[in-house]
Amino acid sequence: MLLRTLITGILIAAGAFAQTSSFPKPSYFRETFSKTQPKVELKDPVRLKDFVVADKLELSLKNYLALVAANNTDIQIQMLSLETPKNAILRAFGAWDPRAIAQFTTTNATTPPISTLEGAAVVKTLAQPLSMTVTQTLSTGTTYTASWGGAKNTSNSSNNFYNPAITSNMAIAFSQPLLQNRGSYVNHLNLMVARSRLKGSEFNQTSQFITLISNAENAYWDVVLARENLRVALSAEDTAGKFLALQQQQLELGALSPLDIYQAEQTMASRKLDVAQARFRLVQLEDILRKQIGADLDPSARSLPIVLTETVEVPTTSDAIDREEMVTRANTTRPDLKAASQNLDIDDLSIAQSKNALLPNLALIGNYTANGRGGVLVIRGQNPNLPSSPFVSIPGGLPDALSQMFGFGFSSYQLGLRLNLPIRNRAASADMADALVRKKQDALTLRNTQQGIRLQVLNAITILESSRESVKLAKVALDYAEKNLDAANKKYELGTGLQLDVSNAQDRKVQAESQVVSNAIQVRKNLINLLVQTGSLLDERGIVIQP
Repeated sequence: MLLRTLITGILIAAGAFAQTSSFPKPSYFRETFSKTQPKVELKDPVRLKDFVVADKLELSLKNYLALVAANNTDIQIQMLSLETPKNAILRAFGAWDPRAIAQFTTTNATTPPISTLEGAAVVKTLAQPLSMTVTQTLSTGTTYTASWGGAKNTSNSSNNFYNPAITSNMAIAFSQPLLQNRGSYVNHLNLMVARSRLKGSEFNQTSQFITLISNAENAYWDVVLARENLRVALSAEDTAGKFLALQQQQLELGALSPLDIYQAEQTMASRKLDVAQARFRLVQLEDILRKQIGADLDPSARSLPIVLTETVEVPTTSDAIDREEMVTRANTTRPDLKAASQNLDIDDLSIAQSKNALLPNLALIGNYTANGRGGVLVIRGQNPNLPSSPFVSIPGGLPDALSQMFGFGFSSYQLGLRLNLPIRNRAASADMADALVRKKQDALTLRNTQQGIRLQVLNAITILESSRESVKLAKVALDYAEKNLDAANKKYELGTGLQLDVSNAQDRKVQAESQVVSNAIQVRKNLINLLVQTGSLLDERGIVIQP
């Protein structure tokens, strides 16, 4: 009997804790009862000192993007965007978590007697029931409940056959859905939706990363453009200074009127203004660049001068871009298109959930209960019919109650069907209609996204080819502007040209140089835009997202 009791207890305990593998472990108690630490520690920027050369922060485009990926705050924020969808998956598993309930109460009551046979002026009773229950819903939809209960009741009344009376019972009940919520597929729908949404969130995160990396790379080329504009402004200032020095020499020799030097001095002042504006613009864009790589968070790096090693020269290529190939690549790699396609999978799961909600709730139910009773048995002596017969106590206790319960001699079982049939379920019908409408909307959204991607890629190719052609034409214009300036200078030195012609030639040369620089940088930016539109920027830059 003791062996049977031990085996039954082990089986009940195993069924209770089979799904809670972490319960006996110390990690369960640390997670459940430990104090939550709300303090968040932010890490300092990394790898900045690796690129310090001669007290300057020297960055190629590759190294710059590596620092952006490691230190950019916006990217770090996006890295946390997947935590909530991951927690949703954990929450979906919670539908199958077992629950254990234990209850013990003690009640001590004093009541007046209601019969002279009780043999006491005042009836005192003590009730101490104990119950333990474990319930769980399995992934197949089956719900089981295993419970054990016992009670100890004592009284000074002589009417009780057992005093103290000890009872015990063990019950196992189950409910198996036959229509609604039947099977693993239906009961895993919430989990499948959570996992599908996680995939959609991963695609959206990739799309955000592409945007952030493109913004960072554009910031790099903005600094290069500002640096080149400063160089052009300094060159124009130097040219204007040489021309002003020539006129001052002519003025000292008496070959020029004092009134004729004002134009050169005004031009020189304008060139100095351009240099000052270009220098301040460069400082402003360098501060933006420091924020991109997290250098503004490091006191030792925020004041270092920045040296960008990339040149403004555009890689020459004669290969024509295959438009349809680029569109096909975009349809394969664009994360926003994958996210839109993922929504259709979620819609199919939502339709299955709505279909399940329309079904009647028919379940097979059953339970089995075993009971036992024990305690000190109080009976009358030789003649129980005579009130004067003495009482005889037969010793007993908990082992008797457990022996009867595990002997299964006093048991009951039940098996039946339970039907919950809604005569009309308008809410479920409306949910099904909404699910079908959402799928059609998402299908149209997917088509619209595909059309938009095609148009964006074609426009990006056209803009890139246009900017490349603009660079070629700008270089031709710069060549003519330099020749025109040389001709104007020679004419002026020979006395056949005017000072105004030289100033105009200088302005046209400055504008031509600025056009070459801005168009070359625009080619770089348009190439970035094409990589963004095709969804291949991260691959081209060697950036891998690690979860």
